[in-house]
Amino acid sequence: MVYENEEFNLLQAALNIEDGMDGLRYNKVIIATDADTDGMHIRLLLLTFFLQFFPDLVKKNHVFILQTPLFRVRNKKKTIYCYNEDERLAAINELGPNPEITRFKGLGEISPDEFVHFIGKDIRLDKVTMRKEDLLKELLEFYMGKNTMERQNFIIDNLVVLDEEA
Repeated sequence: MVYENEEFNLLQAALNIEDGMDGLRYNKVIIATDADTDGMHIRLLLLTFFLQFFPDLVKKNHVFILQTPLFRVRNKKKTIYCYNEDERLAAINELGPNPEITRFKGLGEISPDEFVHFIGKDIRLDKVTMRKEDLLKELLEFYMGKNTMERQNFIIDNLVVLDEEA
């Protein structure tokens, strides 16, 4: 039972939604996970929790996914955070020859001093939405049902993996 899970209980308390949406403490609930398969599994678990127990969080557009940079490209004068391969190439072009390029493998590799640069005014968020024709029961069955291979293929097909040597 989910109510026996301490992390979910703490999340409910932090959001102040144990008794419904009227007490929601924040307008935006932002999910930040690594951009790998483990991160995608965690993201799906959180989304499933919200859809199962607090679907109005999603229906009323309160849930977002934080995009985090995959690369840092810098020289002595400027640092550019890049969220995909095209941005990385553009940053290399802009900064000139031999910039330092760092590939972030997860959120833990990004220092708090750097994290602040992409959660401010330039934050990149993807809104989690449901279409009117989406049936909640079917969505939850897909995310948490016995269709392990289908769900695994969905995660793999929707995960962006970049070449390590990039």
